[in-house]
Amino acid sequence: MSEHRVRVTQDSGSRWRRRAGEYQTLAEALAAAEPGDTVTLRPGVFRENVLLDKAVTVLPAEGPGTVRLDPSSGVALTITAAATVRDLVIEGYDSSAAAVLITGPEAAATLVGCRVDTHSAVGIEVTERAAAQLTGCTVSNPAGLGLRLRGAATAQIDECEVAAAGQAGLAVLEGAGARLNRCRLHHAAGAGVLLTDAGSLAELTGCELYEIKGSGVQAEAKAVGRLTDCAVHRVTGNGLTLDTEAELHLLECRLHELPENAADLRGHSTLTLERCTVRAFGRGALSVWDPGTRAEATGCVIEDSTGDYPAIWVSDGAQLTLADCSLHDLPDALFVLDRDSRATVTDTSFSRIRSSAISVSSGATVALERCKVREAGTGLWFRDHGSGGLLTECEIAEVATGVIVTKGADPVLRDCVVRGSAEAAVYVSAQGKGSFEDCRAVQGKGFGFHVIDGCRTALTRCRAEQNARAGFEFAEPGPVVEACSSDDVPSATAPVETVPTPRTAQLTAGPALVAPPQIAPIPDCRPAEEALAELDALIGLATVKQEVRTLIDLISVGRRRRQAGLKAPSLRRHLVFTGSPGTGKTTVARLYGEILASLGVLQRGHLVEVARVDLVGEHIGSTAIRTQAAFEQARGGVLFIDEAYTLSPEDGARDFGREAIDTLVKLMEDHRDAVVVIVAGYTAEMERFLSSNPGVSSRFSRTIAFPDYTDAELLEIARTQCAEHEYQLAEATAGALLDHFATLHRGPSFGNGRTARQVFETMVERHAMRVAQLPDPSTEDLQLLLPADLPLPR
Repeated sequence: MSEHRVRVTQDSGSRWRRRAGEYQTLAEALAAAEPGDTVTLRPGVFRENVLLDKAVTVLPAEGPGTVRLDPSSGVALTITAAATVRDLVIEGYDSSAAAVLITGPEAAATLVGCRVDTHSAVGIEVTERAAAQLTGCTVSNPAGLGLRLRGAATAQIDECEVAAAGQAGLAVLEGAGARLNRCRLHHAAGAGVLLTDAGSLAELTGCELYEIKGSGVQAEAKAVGRLTDCAVHRVTGNGLTLDTEAELHLLECRLHELPENAADLRGHSTLTLERCTVRAFGRGALSVWDPGTRAEATGCVIEDSTGDYPAIWVSDGAQLTLADCSLHDLPDALFVLDRDSRATVTDTSFSRIRSSAISVSSGATVALERCKVREAGTGLWFRDHGSGGLLTECEIAEVATGVIVTKGADPVLRDCVVRGSAEAAVYVSAQGKGSFEDCRAVQGKGFGFHVIDGCRTALTRCRAEQNARAGFEFAEPGPVVEACSSDDVPSATAPVETVPTPRTAQLTAGPALVAPPQIAPIPDCRPAEEALAELDALIGLATVKQEVRTLIDLISVGRRRRQAGLKAPSLRRHLVFTGSPGTGKTTVARLYGEILASLGVLQRGHLVEVARVDLVGEHIGSTAIRTQAAFEQARGGVLFIDEAYTLSPEDGARDFGREAIDTLVKLMEDHRDAVVVIVAGYTAEMERFLSSNPGVSSRFSRTIAFPDYTDAELLEIARTQCAEHEYQLAEATAGALLDHFATLHRGPSFGNGRTARQVFETMVERHAMRVAQLPDPSTEDLQLLLPADLPLPR
């Protein structure tokens, strides 16, 4: 049968021993071949069980697909050495054997461009510490596994395809390792990729798993999988299934068109998702079960659920971490339930959620920081006893109800805002508790903070604005309220007869009269534009104005970024003002506080100015009391400490100023958003003060230097004083006044703007002495300041 003849071509090292030859069977040719030889097959079908136990190369003479290996039973091709096979079609119909078997520690097989088209137990099996390199191969095995690695074997698989499998497309077992690049696995009747046993590892890059009757990837029994830039879609089971301490790590992968869960994990398994997209899933994006089971997602998008289930389900003591993720267009977003279950979520947005964005129940807890919920039925629902957690700097907007706390749940919310709720921004009932600190409810169509059933909810420094029904509504005694304010509470300065009955604290009469919680009116606050206009109108200070505007812009844009669901820069608002006296430091501090209040960053924006004498006591312990009292007085506004460097004199080893500094640093840390602290003083002294107190310097974001006024700027200040007090400067007087300012000594005691005002006051006194001598002064005489009214030179 000449069509089945094979030709053996020796390598250069064996030419001296024998000549090239042709053989009737492949077995004869392989027996004659030496390591390094090439066995070339003429077109046809070889019904032999081929064994490659030498480092030979086998390939067809006339190109891919022209040679088939098709034995009647058993393994079609067995490789136990460093052999290479190219462009063959390998078939087989033994349901108890593999079509291709690569086995033994000496095996280092390379298959290139081969097609395994078989009905066997396994298409290609690599076992017993063998190594394989598969490139451009196709496996179709409707009767069994596509590829199987076990017994600590390894395989590098590039640009290959498992086109059909009656079981898993790829199985990695018993500590084996597989690395796949740009492969496709589809139309498998088991998992696309099956990983099991400790030490088993599969790494997939740029691969696609689809049309799977089962899970896309199934990992169990401590196996590990890593997927990068892969797609899993159109499977009948879960996209990913993890159990019994398995680990899966996905980077920039896509999971979509999944009728069940995108990922289901339990049994102490771990799933890590980074910059992945999960969409079009029928049940959940992530279902996380059991103690010790963990799921972590960073920079991921979860969207477009096709079912009616929560997108993320965390229960039975499992743990979830979300960071910088986006969840949108979902029936429910995140459900956390059962004791010891916990979700930690930072910088994540939830939008277009048909029911609850976040639900916490059965003793579970959550920790949310800088998260955004928009367009949801309920923003957050803490459902029952033991459920709670901590929410910090979160924003909830355009929801039916912002936060619901019921049946003994007890969350803590700090510096959060609920905006534009259709019903209550915060609703507490049925023995719910909750602690709300520095929270705001604004622009709602219902109540801002609505507490019923006598719930012992704690509200501290909370603020309600522009709520259609009322800012605070308490049906019975119970809430504990401290320093809260609402725009529907009348000012204390209003006439008594016009004050309506407050809608807050409508209490049921009882045998003991309980005082209602006191809600204060929101202090009058100018719009930011007016305060900024006054800042711009100040004479000189161009660099100071620019620095302040930069800070305001950062804060304003940061708030808008949070509203848009984006990360906002973390800003420290505490400042250092350096410069000589009279350069406008106190005025700028006052305007800065007003602007921050108008932006909602501070509750009141008032200025409390103190110096060393106000903070430092005469005996141990009194300094801390004084400092804390000043800080409390400034709560909601600006604490301005003038000549702050005097708290730390150069020779003050036993000075009580150190106690004031330590107390201030702790208060700034414990109440970092309640007060803005500005320390001020001479430039050199403040530099020494900050360098000698690293605990202080680390808490201030920037230093703003106030330059001395120029002579022309001092003249403008004097002109402003004249206009304010209805005086006029004669033209000659203005020139003389400019010359006067030029002659002043500018030493440490020079008062800048204060000096200009003192000069004006002196001119007013001298003007009065002069005009008093006139028998009948005119209106012009009463207003006009002359050069003679300038202070006498010293």
